[in-house]
Amino acid sequence: MKQHIFDFNLLDDYSSENFFVSTSNSSAFNYVLSNKIINNCIIKGPNKSGKTHLGLIWTKKNDSIIYNDQNYEFIISQKKNIFINNIFNNLNEEKIFHIINHCNTHNLNMLITSNISLNDYIFKLKDLESRLRSFNYIEIDNPDDLLLNNLLIKLLSDKQIIVKNDEIFAYILKRINRTYLDIFKFVEKVDKLSLETKRELTIPFIKKLLY
Repeated sequence: MKQHIFDFNLLDDYSSENFFVSTSNSSAFNYVLSNKIINNCIIKGPNKSGKTHLGLIWTKKNDSIIYNDQNYEFIISQKKNIFINNIFNNLNEEKIFHIINHCNTHNLNMLITSNISLNDYIFKLKDLESRLRSFNYIEIDNPDDLLLNNLLIKLLSDKQIIVKNDEIFAYILKRINRTYLDIFKFVEKVDKLSLETKRELTIPFIKKLLY
C-alpha cells in the first residue's frame, strides 16, 4: 500500500549564496550583483533556469517593487525600481508601456525576465515593442555539465534525498534530457516515488523513472 504524501509549499532560499554560477548563467548573475545598474535589462532563459531567483536578488539589492497585475496603480504612484517576472505571462501591454514611461520619467530602473525572446512575441502595441528593444539583453544558456551536476545535487539535497553513490549522479546525467526543466521534473518524480515506496535511491530504481 502506498504511503500518502502531503504537498507542502516550502519556503525557498532566494539568496545570492544559494545560486550556483557557471558559464551558462554568469553574465546574468554578475549583472544582478553589480553595484552599478546599467539602464533597464531583460534576462531571457529557459524555464527553471533561475530567472526568478535572480530577479528577487536584484529586487532586494535595489529596493524594488515586484510588479503584478493587481499593483499597477501602486507602482506608478511610487518612485522605485521595478522587477517584472515572466513578462509575457498574461501581458497587459498598455500597463507595461506606462510603467516603462513612468520609470524613464523618474530615472528608475527595470529588470524583466522572460522565457521567450522578443522576436517570438507578436506585439499589438508597437511602441511597447520599441521600448523593450531598447533594454539591455542578457541570455541564460542551457546548463553546462558543471551546472547540471550541481543543480541535481542541490535539488536532491533540498528534498532531503541522500545519494550515497556518486555513480548514481553519473548514471542520471548521461540519460536525462539536459534542460533545467527536465532536471526539476525528474527530482520531483524521485521525491514523490521515494516517499510513496520508501525505497533508497538506486540505479534500478532510477531506471524505472527514466524509462
